[in-house]
Amino acid sequence: MRLNFKMKKMKVMLLKEVKNLSIWEDPLVLEEIPIPIPKEREILVKVSTCAVCRTDLDIIEGRLPPTKLPLILGHQIVGRVVERGRGANEFQIGDRVGIAWINYACGICKFCRSGFENLCDNFKATGKDVNGGYAEYITILEDFAYKIPTHYSDEEASPFLCAGSIGYRSIKLANIKNGDNVGLSGFGASGHLVLKMVRYLYPDSKIFVFARSEKERELAEELGAHWTGDFEDLPPEKLNVIIDTTPVWKTIVSILKNLEKGGRLVINAIRKEEHDKAFLTNLNYERDLWLEKEIKSVANVTRKDVEEFLSITEKITLKPVIEIYKLEEANKALRDLKEGKIRGAKVLKIS
Repeated sequence: MRLNFKMKKMKVMLLKEVKNLSIWEDPLVLEEIPIPIPKEREILVKVSTCAVCRTDLDIIEGRLPPTKLPLILGHQIVGRVVERGRGANEFQIGDRVGIAWINYACGICKFCRSGFENLCDNFKATGKDVNGGYAEYITILEDFAYKIPTHYSDEEASPFLCAGSIGYRSIKLANIKNGDNVGLSGFGASGHLVLKMVRYLYPDSKIFVFARSEKERELAEELGAHWTGDFEDLPPEKLNVIIDTTPVWKTIVSILKNLEKGGRLVINAIRKEEHDKAFLTNLNYERDLWLEKEIKSVANVTRKDVEEFLSITEKITLKPVIEIYKLEEANKALRDLKEGKIRGAKVLKIS
């Protein structure tokens, strides 16, 4: 029976139409809408924090079109259970939980049955296919919520639900061996967590960071990078693996030449922007792709990725670098992200 939340409303930052993010117009509008009612096996979560992701920009600007409008963005959510639907018994009222990009997978298609629910024929994404966490409340099937390690604040834990989890999947797909030279192309929310994970999982590996921003390179050095440089710079050694987290094509063209024979580039981006796609014509087969080099893309995350990553955060201190904004400042956070004003992860403080 619904007691405290019946007929009440919540604040949300709402996307009503796909548009380019500019300095003249804000894409998200602050509104009040009814608090959602948890259905069978769902929980109602009072949102505390929601980290901002570059994928949110892709949705706003139409590179990754939303499947519904109006839409509440956000898929790196930490909050507390305040109500349970019928049959929801996994969490107790007051439990702190996280919600990630993976909102639903069918469990019966060939991909789900083989451990690749991230490729599910009916995959649904939080903040794209269903409403997300730029809001005071959200409902989620209890099977797609996660317990958050106790020694992290809500603000620190939010980037774990995408930047950290998708970064962890990138590491798994990269097939890194301890002692490999590992390159990171781009150094934002995901990149800085990947660096920390690689240092823990592969302590004998050197990490080489490519970033346009001097501030990002300084942060990489503070966190233990062996070498940092711009994308056109040549590192002192060839790299066995490169993980790319940038939104553009130019970086890929610039860094492929740095791969060792048989090396692998893992692209950790749901979409690449189209404005610089012409750079692909600069690819040189002999220099960039020959000698059994590989390119692998990352698509979404599985629940296992999130759970395994959160398990790692319990074993090591993986506190992310964060910048905090109010819910009402979501447009500013997104604009700062687009303009490259990045140092770690951007987090909305909801309540």
